[in-house]
Amino acid sequence: MSGTRREVPNDPGRKERILDAALDVVAELGVPGTTHRRIAARAEVPLGSLTYYFDGLEDLLGQAFERLSTGMSATYRRTLEAARTPAEAEEAVVDLICGPRYATAREMTLIFEMYAYANHHAGVGATARAWVLRSRESLGLHFPEPVCRALDVLVEGWPIHRAFDAGPPDRALVAATVRAIVGGLTGGPGGPPAADEG
Repeated sequence: MSGTRREVPNDPGRKERILDAALDVVAELGVPGTTHRRIAARAEVPLGSLTYYFDGLEDLLGQAFERLSTGMSATYRRTLEAARTPAEAEEAVVDLICGPRYATAREMTLIFEMYAYANHHAGVGATARAWVLRSRESLGLHFPEPVCRALDVLVEGWPIHRAFDAGPPDRALVAATVRAIVGGLTGGPGGPPAADEG
């Protein structure tokens, strides 16, 4: 039995491995099917490790969903930070909606589970609210506040619909929608025509 993780003293990264294992179990079985025993088995750690690091299953799930949200926020932020022009910023938003990096099928499943869990757990609800604010802050690198709100709803909502669609989103339609939102709320290209002053 030598060489197993549970025999490694001062096992580095054990807590993070438990959190990732918890997310794996939630993605496969949902929150109702997630137990200490299943998480420990997936993480390849003794069952007692979970009670050492976490104050019960609710605490573990809360920290796991926090790990999910901060990781996805980092991807969101990096995508927008890479944009250098307004056009690139709009394209970055399209990439968040259409690309595979931001919201994989697994991550969408976890988002559904997190939102359902947040309805009954104030701590996870606070995590979800903080995530929304981080997303708007990242969009604020390029867009005014009203546009940030509208675009974040689009980035959040379109992948939810995509999870139930038969095929990938129409990138041209997504791009046109982003352009219309930005233009419509800023008076830029694609926005409403100026009022006739004559």
